[in-house]
Amino acid sequence: MTPAPATSASDQIERVARTAYGRIVAILAKRTGDLAAAEDALADAFAQALRKWPEDGIPKNPESWLVTVARNRDTDRLRSSAHRTQIAGDALSTLERRADAAIAETMNSLAIDTIPDERLKLMFVCAHPAIGAEIRTPLMLQTILGLDAATIGTAFAVPAATMAQRLVRAKAKIKQAAIPFELPDQDVMPERLDSVLEAIYGAYATHWMAASGGTQGTARDLCQEALFLADLIVDLLPDHAEALGLAALVWFIHARSAARLDETGALVPLDQQDTALWNRMALARAQALLGRASAQRTLGRYQLEAAIQSVHAARAETGRTDWGALVQLYEGVLALAPTLGAAVAQAAAVGEAHGPEAGLRALERLDAKALESFQPAWATRAHLLAGTANHLAARSAFQRAIDLATDVPSRRHLEKRLAALLKT
Repeated sequence: MTPAPATSASDQIERVARTAYGRIVAILAKRTGDLAAAEDALADAFAQALRKWPEDGIPKNPESWLVTVARNRDTDRLRSSAHRTQIAGDALSTLERRADAAIAETMNSLAIDTIPDERLKLMFVCAHPAIGAEIRTPLMLQTILGLDAATIGTAFAVPAATMAQRLVRAKAKIKQAAIPFELPDQDVMPERLDSVLEAIYGAYATHWMAASGGTQGTARDLCQEALFLADLIVDLLPDHAEALGLAALVWFIHARSAARLDETGALVPLDQQDTALWNRMALARAQALLGRASAQRTLGRYQLEAAIQSVHAARAETGRTDWGALVQLYEGVLALAPTLGAAVAQAAAVGEAHGPEAGLRALERLDAKALESFQPAWATRAHLLAGTANHLAARSAFQRAIDLATDVPSRRHLEKRLAALLKT
């Protein structure tokens, strides 16, 4: 290794943390079944990298260096006198032998590309019935993608401290229940698949809105991770309609990455995006995945949401959006997986298909109390009111939507709309 500038080493460590965190945690956790200890060992390895790489140089294979250092740290923990007070000597020796054998299977080479990817196994561990349904997705987001408790808590509207406690308890449950770090049998796998699919989509959606300002690189890497995991499940379950539907959904969304923000960083509504900026290869892949899902003749939420994206994507060829088809598709989504977001989206589609007054009536049929603090509802209401020329009410709704906006691109878009209304 050759010495490297501290900034270069820091950049490399940050890259590895973004792209290989879950892969390394999964490898380490498989050794002992102790997820929290695996994360602690990797954190210690990153700390050593921060100390050593600026002086000694970046290793040829940084990921494998981290695996080795973290593995050694975990082995030292197992052999420590403190740990020996908890595990009898013979049992500890057996555990060490099993751990060494497991790591030997994955460490035949120092090239990370030769190490089997264990992330999907770890995701199914997190989706085990012994883990509470409400914490499965947050647990996957942390262990696979390395999101901290504060970020996850924000996404799930839970205080950071509360989310951190829940995550700690879930990891302890995995260890106490001795949940095996293996893929479940085919007859059990579908039962856990819903949680896995939700986690993948949650990871993608959480970071989709992070692609603004200085966080674009991080968001792109994490979105790529979600795409990879979606494709990995399709490889594992090539005939599962919802796995195919989810992969199609994220590929449709990903295809429009270059068009979603304007030059000021403001969000560009889907029906106003420049289709010339859409990635045609990604769209073709998404359409092919959706076709495979439809061939299974089993309808599900992700297939319907992917079909909605397919209707929007058709504008690249037809020059128009079939809003009537979108109204019907949202009806299907609401029948299978009713959410406030889907209901508001359908109201917006109704407004485009049948006029803003019809869209406003659709909004009025929803739970008013639930809509009070729901930002998408206020943005939709403002857009529809502007279409009725009720500018005073539209301005008020736009301001409320701006006040509730939690991401910069949406806020900038709404501020532009409000500024335009103020000029009329």
